[in-house]
Amino acid sequence: MRGKMGEKSVQKKRYILETARKVFVEKGFKRVTMKDIVEACEISRGGLYLYFDNTSQIFLEVLRMESEETDDVFSDNITEDATAADILILFLKEQKKELLRKKDTLTQAVYEFYFENQLGKKDNVLRRQFDSAVKIIEKLIETGVDNGEFYCEDCEGTARNIMFVLEGLKICAQTIGITAETVDREILYILRSLGVEA
Repeated sequence: MRGKMGEKSVQKKRYILETARKVFVEKGFKRVTMKDIVEACEISRGGLYLYFDNTSQIFLEVLRMESEETDDVFSDNITEDATAADILILFLKEQKKELLRKKDTLTQAVYEFYFENQLGKKDNVLRRQFDSAVKIIEKLIETGVDNGEFYCEDCEGTARNIMFVLEGLKICAQTIGITAETVDREILYILRSLGVEA
Protein backbone atom coordinates (compact mmCIF):
# COMPACT_ATOMS: atom_id res chain seq x y z
CA MET A 1 0.00 0.00 0.00
CA ARG A 2 1.39 3.36 -0.97
CA GLY A 3 1.59 6.15 1.61
CA LYS A 4 -0.27 6.44 4.89
CA MET A 5 -3.79 5.09 5.13
CA GLY A 6 -6.67 6.79 6.83
CA GLU A 7 -9.24 4.81 8.83
CA LYS A 8 -11.58 4.58 5.84
CA SER A 9 -8.76 3.20 3.66
CA VAL A 10 -7.83 0.65 6.32
CA GLN A 11 -11.45 -0.55 6.47
CA LYS A 12 -11.69 -0.69 2.67
CA LYS A 13 -8.47 -2.70 2.43
CA ARG A 14 -9.71 -5.10 5.12
CA TYR A 15 -13.02 -5.51 3.26
CA ILE A 16 -11.13 -6.32 0.04
CA LEU A 17 -8.97 -8.91 1.85
CA GLU A 18 -11.95 -10.57 3.60
CA THR A 19 -13.86 -10.74 0.31
CA ALA A 20 -10.80 -11.96 -1.61
CA ARG A 21 -10.32 -14.69 1.01
CA LYS A 22 -13.78 -16.08 0.14
CA VAL A 23 -12.87 -16.05 -3.56
CA PHE A 24 -9.60 -17.92 -2.86
CA VAL A 25 -11.44 -20.47 -0.68
CA GLU A 26 -13.93 -21.09 -3.47
CA LYS A 27 -11.57 -21.13 -6.48
CA GLY A 28 -8.13 -21.93 -5.09
CA PHE A 29 -5.32 -19.58 -6.10
CA LYS A 30 -4.55 -20.39 -9.73
CA ARG A 31 -7.97 -19.60 -11.18
CA VAL A 32 -8.49 -16.28 -9.37
CA THR A 33 -8.05 -13.11 -11.40
CA MET A 34 -8.12 -9.46 -10.37
CA LYS A 35 -11.44 -9.27 -12.24
CA ASP A 36 -12.90 -11.97 -9.92
CA ILE A 37 -11.92 -9.92 -6.89
CA VAL A 38 -13.23 -6.67 -8.42
CA GLU A 39 -16.59 -8.36 -9.07
CA ALA A 40 -16.79 -10.00 -5.64
CA CYS A 41 -15.98 -6.70 -3.90
CA GLU A 42 -18.26 -4.74 -6.22
CA ILE A 43 -15.64 -2.03 -6.65
CA SER A 44 -13.97 -0.52 -9.70
CA ARG A 45 -10.82 -2.01 -11.15
CA GLY A 46 -9.01 1.24 -10.29
CA GLY A 47 -10.32 0.98 -6.74
CA LEU A 48 -8.68 -2.42 -6.35
CA TYR A 49 -5.40 -1.37 -8.00
CA LEU A 50 -5.23 1.55 -5.57
CA TYR A 51 -4.51 -1.04 -2.86
CA PHE A 52 -3.00 -4.04 -4.66
CA ASP A 53 -0.97 -4.74 -7.83
CA ASN A 54 -1.85 -8.41 -8.37
CA THR A 55 -3.48 -11.54 -6.94
CA SER A 56 -0.20 -12.75 -5.38
CA GLN A 57 0.07 -9.57 -3.35
CA ILE A 58 -3.56 -9.91 -2.23
CA PHE A 59 -3.08 -13.57 -1.34
CA LEU A 60 0.02 -12.87 0.76
CA GLU A 61 -1.93 -10.18 2.65
CA VAL A 62 -4.83 -12.63 3.18
CA LEU A 63 -2.35 -15.15 4.62
CA ARG A 64 -0.80 -12.52 6.89
CA MET A 65 -4.26 -11.43 8.12
CA GLU A 66 -5.25 -15.06 8.73
CA SER A 67 -2.03 -15.76 10.62
CA GLU A 68 -2.56 -12.74 12.89
CA GLU A 69 -6.15 -13.79 13.64
CA THR A 70 -5.03 -17.34 14.47
CA ASP A 71 -2.30 -16.00 16.77
CA ASP A 72 -4.86 -13.77 18.53
CA VAL A 73 -7.31 -16.64 19.09
CA PHE A 74 -4.48 -18.83 20.36
CA SER A 75 -2.99 -16.24 22.74
CA ASP A 76 -6.44 -15.22 24.02
CA ASN A 77 -7.00 -18.81 25.17
CA ILE A 78 -3.76 -19.08 27.15
CA THR A 79 -4.23 -18.42 30.85
CA GLU A 80 -1.50 -16.82 32.96
CA ASP A 81 -0.86 -20.02 34.90
CA ALA A 82 -0.79 -22.24 31.79
CA THR A 83 1.98 -24.83 31.76
CA ALA A 84 4.03 -25.76 28.68
CA ALA A 85 1.92 -28.93 28.39
CA ASP A 86 -1.32 -26.87 28.54
CA ILE A 87 -0.06 -24.61 25.77
CA LEU A 88 1.11 -27.50 23.57
CA ILE A 89 -2.22 -29.31 24.02
CA LEU A 90 -4.10 -26.09 23.17
CA PHE A 91 -1.93 -25.61 20.06
CA LEU A 92 -2.59 -29.19 18.92
CA LYS A 93 -6.36 -28.81 19.55
CA GLU A 94 -6.38 -25.65 17.39
CA GLN A 95 -4.52 -27.58 14.67
CA LYS A 96 -7.10 -30.37 14.92
CA LYS A 97 -9.95 -27.88 14.42
CA GLU A 98 -8.20 -26.50 11.35
CA LEU A 99 -7.49 -29.99 9.95
CA LEU A 100 -11.10 -31.13 10.28
CA ARG A 101 -12.59 -27.97 8.75
CA LYS A 102 -14.22 -29.15 5.53
CA LYS A 103 -15.32 -25.77 4.26
CA ASP A 104 -13.82 -22.31 4.38
CA THR A 105 -10.22 -23.49 4.16
CA LEU A 106 -7.38 -21.87 2.21
CA THR A 107 -5.22 -25.02 2.12
CA GLN A 108 -5.73 -25.76 -1.58
CA ALA A 109 -5.04 -22.12 -2.49
CA VAL A 110 -1.91 -22.10 -0.31
CA TYR A 111 -0.43 -25.12 -2.10
CA GLU A 112 -1.34 -23.73 -5.53
CA PHE A 113 0.25 -20.40 -4.61
CA TYR A 114 3.36 -22.17 -3.39
CA PHE A 115 3.77 -24.23 -6.56
CA GLU A 116 3.11 -21.26 -8.83
CA ASN A 117 5.11 -18.55 -7.06
CA GLN A 118 7.40 -19.90 -4.39
CA LEU A 119 8.90 -23.17 -5.65
CA GLY A 120 12.67 -22.93 -5.70
CA LYS A 121 12.78 -19.53 -3.97
CA LYS A 122 15.07 -19.45 -0.95
CA ASP A 123 12.81 -17.07 0.93
CA ASN A 124 9.34 -18.51 0.50
CA VAL A 125 6.38 -17.80 2.76
CA LEU A 126 5.56 -21.40 3.65
CA ARG A 127 9.18 -22.14 4.59
CA ARG A 128 9.26 -19.07 6.86
CA GLN A 129 5.97 -20.07 8.54
CA PHE A 130 7.16 -23.65 8.98
CA ASP A 131 10.55 -22.62 10.44
CA SER A 132 8.91 -20.07 12.72
CA ALA A 133 6.45 -22.68 14.05
CA VAL A 134 9.32 -25.14 14.64
CA LYS A 135 11.20 -22.49 16.69
CA ILE A 136 8.11 -21.70 18.79
CA ILE A 137 7.38 -25.39 19.48
CA GLU A 138 11.07 -26.02 20.23
CA LYS A 139 11.09 -23.23 22.86
CA LEU A 140 7.85 -24.60 24.32
CA ILE A 141 9.33 -28.10 24.58
CA GLU A 142 12.54 -26.72 26.14
CA THR A 143 10.45 -24.87 28.74
CA GLY A 144 8.49 -28.07 29.44
CA VAL A 145 11.73 -30.06 29.84
CA ASP A 146 13.14 -27.41 32.23
CA ASN A 147 9.90 -27.57 34.27
CA GLY A 148 9.95 -31.36 34.35
CA GLU A 149 6.71 -31.60 32.31
CA PHE A 150 8.31 -33.15 29.21
CA TYR A 151 11.05 -35.62 28.55
CA CYS A 152 12.94 -34.88 25.33
CA GLU A 153 16.56 -35.31 24.27
CA ASP A 154 16.24 -33.42 20.96
CA CYS A 155 13.82 -30.49 21.28
CA GLU A 156 14.49 -29.07 17.82
CA GLY A 157 14.17 -32.48 16.10
CA THR A 158 10.93 -33.19 17.98
CA ALA A 159 9.50 -29.76 17.11
CA ARG A 160 10.37 -30.27 13.45
CA ASN A 161 8.80 -33.74 13.54
CA ILE A 162 5.58 -32.33 15.03
CA MET A 163 5.37 -29.81 12.19
CA PHE A 164 6.01 -32.50 9.56
CA VAL A 165 3.22 -34.62 11.08
CA LEU A 166 0.82 -31.66 11.02
CA GLU A 167 1.78 -30.76 7.44
CA GLY A 168 1.26 -34.39 6.37
CA LEU A 169 -2.15 -34.43 8.04
CA LYS A 170 -3.03 -31.20 6.19
CA ILE A 171 -2.26 -32.80 2.85
CA CYS A 172 -4.21 -35.96 3.77
CA ALA A 173 -7.17 -33.81 4.84
CA GLN A 174 -7.21 -32.27 1.34
CA THR A 175 -6.58 -35.47 -0.62
CA ILE A 176 -7.70 -38.71 1.00
CA GLY A 177 -9.59 -37.22 3.93
CA ILE A 178 -9.00 -37.75 7.63
CA THR A 179 -11.19 -38.41 10.65
CA ALA A 180 -11.13 -36.90 14.13
CA GLU A 181 -9.91 -40.31 15.37
CA THR A 182 -6.90 -40.16 13.05
CA VAL A 183 -5.96 -36.68 14.25
CA ASP A 184 -6.48 -37.69 17.91
CA ARG A 185 -4.23 -40.73 17.44
CA GLU A 186 -1.41 -38.60 16.01
CA ILE A 187 -1.79 -35.94 18.74
CA LEU A 188 -1.72 -38.66 21.41
CA TYR A 189 1.44 -40.10 19.84
CA ILE A 190 3.10 -36.65 19.92
CA LEU A 191 2.17 -36.09 23.57
CA ARG A 192 3.23 -39.59 24.65
CA SER A 193 6.59 -39.16 22.91
CA LEU A 194 7.14 -36.19 25.27
CA GLY A 195 6.07 -38.22 28.31
CA VAL A 196 2.68 -36.51 28.66
CA GLU A 197 -0.31 -38.64 29.56
CA ALA A 198 -3.26 -36.95 27.86
